[in-house]
Amino acid sequence: MNDALRALFPVTRRAVYLNHAAVSAPPITTIEAIRSQLADVSEAGSVNFRNWLAVKEQTRKLVAGLLGARPDQIAFMRNTSDGLSTVANGLNWRTGDNLVTFRKEFPSNVYPWLRVRDSLGVEVRWCEERDGRIDLDELIGMIDDRTRIVAISHVQFASGFRADLERIGRAARAHDALLVVDVIQALGVVPLDVAAEFVDVAAAACHKWLLTPEGVGLLYLSDRARARIQPTLVGWISVPNPDDYGNFEQSWNRGALAWETGTGPAALIHGLAASLQLLLEVGIGPIQAHLEILTDRLCERLRNTSYEIVSSRRPGEKSQIVCIRHSGGLSSMDLYAHLKERNIITAPRGDRLRISPHFYNTEEEIDQLVQALPS
Repeated sequence: MNDALRALFPVTRRAVYLNHAAVSAPPITTIEAIRSQLADVSEAGSVNFRNWLAVKEQTRKLVAGLLGARPDQIAFMRNTSDGLSTVANGLNWRTGDNLVTFRKEFPSNVYPWLRVRDSLGVEVRWCEERDGRIDLDELIGMIDDRTRIVAISHVQFASGFRADLERIGRAARAHDALLVVDVIQALGVVPLDVAAEFVDVAAAACHKWLLTPEGVGLLYLSDRARARIQPTLVGWISVPNPDDYGNFEQSWNRGALAWETGTGPAALIHGLAASLQLLLEVGIGPIQAHLEILTDRLCERLRNTSYEIVSSRRPGEKSQIVCIRHSGGLSSMDLYAHLKERNIITAPRGDRLRISPHFYNTEEEIDQLVQALPS
């Protein structure tokens, strides 16, 4: 790891930080970009407002490039939940419709579907977890001609299982369903091409692998999804010419841009731009390869110990998240607290301890973690 890159993360001077699947500690460059925009507001008020909009559009292009999408297919949201909720609420559901999802999805990718189940009578079909995995044959077998949405995470928050989106997407298309993906646990560390992998909707927040403080998220809509989903929360910038204040006969803005309602978190978007530039400088492919080395090392070091690796480590299914269990009775909270006392930060998730390094973490830090785990 390049020492100069690692030096951008002050958290490394205080802890072995292995909790990026929860909240990342942003790099210095990101915090500087945020402070710079806030200082601009403090010193000049709205004078440079158009400059802030230019940064927003440049950031939109960076996000689009990360997804393999067009900029007009990207809307900035507050978080993942907002993005998924607007999809659930904006689809014209019909009697007898169903959607297919996974039982252990993060709640952001569950509650929007439960609302349409309870209010509109939509059937929710659940695929169960099998030994830390999703059986894609089981999931795909639930899709039929009344399926409107298949909702899945690219990487699962509580197991690290990485889904084969292309395979699921092809199956969804065969039944004319939309593939809706929560990409928060993958975007920035796992390459994604929404068109090639048949993703119709992607939603995320940027405080995990995208290294930006909480408060800014994103929504991608394919042209196919945009034709079926209507914006349900709109505002003054949801139209093509928001500066034409008295013209209320405008149509909605093109693509996903109609989903942006008004002024947003300009400072955070400046920070997101800095984080994306850093991630792209390092390279998503090299980041994924480095994290595979770290997580493979972790799993190898825990072989023949009192720890069970819950996460699938099969090719195509493993990710940058590793979840483990102690076979001797220590709970995930016990393990988390034990490590925290030693300035090693992980996360308890149910009966599992979740370990999630980023590109600036080192093999030596993985070894520190293993050595610090109670036997």
